[in-house]
Amino acid sequence: MSHHTYRVTEIVGTSHEGTDAAIRNGVAKASETLHNLDWFEITEVRGQIKDGQIEHYQVSLKVGFRLDEKG
Repeated sequence: MSHHTYRVTEIVGTSHEGTDAAIRNGVAKASETLHNLDWFEITEVRGQIKDGQIEHYQVSLKVGFRLDEKG
């Protein structure tokens, strides 16, 4: 079994549809610039209310990605 070293960064995914969509949007966007993404952890859920209705969901995530191994 190989040993891995991870870097952790925090992101916020957003969506008008719900928390699941916010998580998926955040991970999808992060994967455009980060490679070797392996896991995520939800650290906070919040949202915006407008006229008594949920307008927008925001989910704070920690994402872990493996650092490149030497050849």
